[in-house]
Amino acid sequence: MRLIADGVVDRDGVDGLARRLGYSTRQIERLLRSEVGAGPLSLARAQRARAARTLIEASDLPFTEVCEAAGFSSIRQFNATVREVYDLTPRELRARSRGKLDVHADSVRLRLPFRRPFDAHTLFGRLAASAIPGVERAALDADGSRSHHRTLRLAYGDAVVSLRPATDHIEVELRLEDLRDLTSAVARCRWLLDLDADPVATDEVLASDPALAERIRARPGMRVGRCVDGAEMAVRVVLSQQVSAAAARTHLGRLASRADQVVSMSVPSSLPRLRFPALEELAGLLASNDEALALPAARRRSLTALVDALATGSIDLSAGADRERSRQRLLELAGIGPWTAQVIAMRALGDPDAFPSTDLVIRRGASRLGLASDAAALEERSQRWRPWRSVAAQHLWAVGARPTRPAR
Repeated sequence: MRLIADGVVDRDGVDGLARRLGYSTRQIERLLRSEVGAGPLSLARAQRARAARTLIEASDLPFTEVCEAAGFSSIRQFNATVREVYDLTPRELRARSRGKLDVHADSVRLRLPFRRPFDAHTLFGRLAASAIPGVERAALDADGSRSHHRTLRLAYGDAVVSLRPATDHIEVELRLEDLRDLTSAVARCRWLLDLDADPVATDEVLASDPALAERIRARPGMRVGRCVDGAEMAVRVVLSQQVSAAAARTHLGRLASRADQVVSMSVPSSLPRLRFPALEELAGLLASNDEALALPAARRRSLTALVDALATGSIDLSAGADRERSRQRLLELAGIGPWTAQVIAMRALGDPDAFPSTDLVIRRGASRLGLASDAAALEERSQRWRPWRSVAAQHLWAVGARPTRPAR
């Protein structure tokens, strides 16, 4: 489903989806119909219809351009699908939306719904704390809420996205080099903010442990901040091993600035403009022994091994990756231990049950909540929180990161 949402069927067909997953097309058809009641083509068609509606309502693009951007093969198919799905023609949809949406020539604005509750304060605060200079920018808006802005590298071109939390949705402004990347950009934004989580089910399990109950009541709807690209996240996690968040941001900012990959469209000066380096660019930077990067030799070797493994495909961190296989292959690399593999599984692969029990901040958070703080005891206690240990980890990180109150 994540691969379909990322546009794989539109770009590569059902055969391409099957190849990415290592199944036959017949198996893919059978599994999807069994689990979700529709085949891959029907799911991709529904996604095209949603993308078309967004462009119809949120832009003044001619319908021929909307048709192409949404992935339809002909204007006839576009018209028929929109009318069948929404019981309105494209022209009627656009007329009905006038006066309701803020339409801009250089961007697409839309709303991403989520299931409430949603702890936007903690999530956007965490994004701000780890924002890579030049690639990401966190801002504190006039109403006191946070916003997050970053560049994206997509199949057809670059994008810059701005995300702002509202009461029951995320306000999104997308600047796209190619509108065909709309559905992929939306899917990555939803994944980054964990918008498809079920917070009610998660909080119910975690609150059943008395040690977490008060924390869950105080901060319901915690989300796991994920990523927009698995390879980028893996590099970020390896660079953050055994260093502070500020030091990790410094290293990552240097990588981005040395690669100097600027997005290929005009954006306001207040927004980030650097793309995170692609794997081939990272490989070149790491091989150059650039003194400005100031990386310890062991960390450089770990990063080089990781980048090589990602580039050759021996480690897969894409939307359709096998989590357990990817985790095991990460552990085979020198310099990557259980903590790193768990955090990558959590944030890049979307494992809801990853739990880095050796993490010092998590252990400090556990101690502050009255739990045993040694890794073995904490791992045992965490069995109560399955299958949502990734969310439990967010709570413990948040508690452990709080400054200690001075004694009076």
